Amino acid sequence: MNHHTIDILILAHVDPNELTGLINQPGLLGTWTENQTIHVYWDPDHWSPQAQASILTALQTLGMAHPENMLSTHTLPSQDWNARWASQVKPIRIGKRVRIRPSWELASTDPQDIDLIIDPKQAFGTGHHATTQLLTEWLEDVIEGGETLLDIGTGSGILAMVGIRLGARKALGLDCDAQAIECAKGYAPTNGFGEELEFTVATLEQSSPFPWDIVVANIDRRTLLEIVGKLDQFISKTGHLFLSGLLVDDRNEIRAAFEENGWTVLQSRIQEEWLALRLTRSNQSQTAPPASVRDTQSAHDR
Repeated sequence: MNHHTIDILILAHVDPNELTGLINQPGLLGTWTENQTIHVYWDPDHWSPQAQASILTALQTLGMAHPENMLSTHTLPSQDWNARWASQVKPIRIGKRVRIRPSWELASTDPQDIDLIIDPKQAFGTGHHATTQLLTEWLEDVIEGGETLLDIGTGSGILAMVGIRLGARKALGLDCDAQAIECAKGYAPTNGFGEELEFTVATLEQSSPFPWDIVVANIDRRTLLEIVGKLDQFISKTGHLFLSGLLVDDRNEIRAAFEENGWTVLQSRIQEEWLALRLTRSNQSQTAPPASVRDTQSAHDR
């Protein structure tokens, strides 16, 4: 058993989700963004010249001209890595009711709170990222009870779990990363979930179509562009689609691609440099929200 982790430091302004989506090598454990530095954590058993080359190629694809000058590699003792995670992760409140905490912190005393236990495990999401917060706030707004929910790129399963706690009767989390799904499956019983919540290692293309009432996709821009033509098979005729994992600069490209495939953007929300979009099928008669609320800053930015 290895007692250390490879920590690749990248000094580049890129979306870490998009970066990791372009890396096709075994051993990637996760990422952590700290100030302007992206930490990419790698299993030392799989670290190789090919793995490093895959990171450099991904950075080039994202427009970095000389990525070799942006990357440095260090060996990090696993215990130090775990301690770093523990020191960073504190309870966080999202929206009106959702509170996410690590297991060593006390539960909320407010009976109205949705209290979820999420411990840091290989950077698969602890609720602190803006994109998770934006979509969580939206789920608070739209779930009335009894809905079905599909969470594409579920990571640690936070959005699927929040959906159930808010009243959805069934949720499925999909992720192509087996380690992420393993973490999510571990969190489910810890938080008291049963058969109403399911996690599966799969891409959207590998999944059977089903008319979900709500679909959330917190994934990178490139993957969204790849699946845009397939999403209508996974959402009911009156269902709604929520997207994030996007930078504000991605807005026009994503809007155009989805409109070409029969979707209408009803509303957008922004937190820091991150963007979330709410969409519906273009042939629906539902009236879009007033212009004054179509583009809103998250409460975290006020």
